[in-house]
Amino acid sequence: MPGRVKKRSPLKAPERPYIALGLEGSANKLGAGIIKHSPDGSTHVLSNVRHTYITPPGEGFLPRDTAQHHREWALTVINDALSKAGVSLHDIDCICFTQGPGMGAPLVSVALVARTLSLLYNKPLVGVNHCVGHIEMGRQVTGAQNPVVLYVSGGNTQVIAYSQQCYRIFGETLDIAVGNCLDRFARVINLSNDPSPGYNIEQEAKKGKRLLPLPYTTKGMDISLSGILTSTEAYTTDKRFRPNGPSPEDGEDIITPQDLCFSLQEHVFAMLVEITERAMAHIGSKEVLIVGGVGCNERLQEMMGVMARERGGNVFATDERFCIDNGIMIAQAGLLSYRMGYETPLAKSTCTQRFRTDQVHVAWRA
Repeated sequence: MPGRVKKRSPLKAPERPYIALGLEGSANKLGAGIIKHSPDGSTHVLSNVRHTYITPPGEGFLPRDTAQHHREWALTVINDALSKAGVSLHDIDCICFTQGPGMGAPLVSVALVARTLSLLYNKPLVGVNHCVGHIEMGRQVTGAQNPVVLYVSGGNTQVIAYSQQCYRIFGETLDIAVGNCLDRFARVINLSNDPSPGYNIEQEAKKGKRLLPLPYTTKGMDISLSGILTSTEAYTTDKRFRPNGPSPEDGEDIITPQDLCFSLQEHVFAMLVEITERAMAHIGSKEVLIVGGVGCNERLQEMMGVMARERGGNVFATDERFCIDNGIMIAQAGLLSYRMGYETPLAKSTCTQRFRTDQVHVAWRA
């Protein structure tokens, strides 16, 4: 059987260094990052600055308040990124910004900053799909060649694989995203939003001792998470539930918030591992790349690692610098597009909350 011919990348080596500024603000993280592509093919992260809008325990973040946070912090974050990178806006080749998906008001606030800088400094604009930004930064940092991508965040849950210059979605959530599921339960049990609800759920889950029965809803390649969230919330009204932990007179049959965090994580992550394994089998890949904010979760990485090793494969993941929403991933994806000749005209720089991963032409890959 003849070997597969390796296709040559359409992305040519740059003749000179290219530098891009990336601006991210699709949710409660405002990020600015500066990246450099060198003629020798290397990529350098010059700076990666982020500021998070944190609300009190039990509260989520509203679009209007989040947008106001982004407007107030935009100049500080951008100036900090330029200072750490040791460059000025005159040195930048293009200004990249998140065009979607995300929350409308925060997206528009950051896009307005990007347009203003573009006009002030006469720099080309490049609109970037948030999901593609996560994937490209994950590939760059980990060195994964052609992985099945599990993209898990507060607003998105997708299993993705690359084919013919498109990131194709093999499976996704049918209702709420995994990050949204965890965040909403964190609010139910009044966990802190600092540094993030998902991180605090992960820490509480490590103390859980009891695996409680919950719905396990995989539907082919897709999953549903609204039912498991409702069922987990229902346990908080059970007479066995002890919000402050067990007391000396309690017996064995009690339920703690830590047990609920543990049970919710185990069930949801098992569902994600199952649909990811199915995609690996379908395309014949032995690599899994986990991206998105929930990708920081060590338990998810551990469970995915067990599955991948059983298939003779590997798991690739990044730390919180690149997993959680950041500006550098937008700069990376945007600069790849820019080097292929793509620019976003001012008239088409509007944002869309429903910008699908598979709507992007991935021109820089073979």
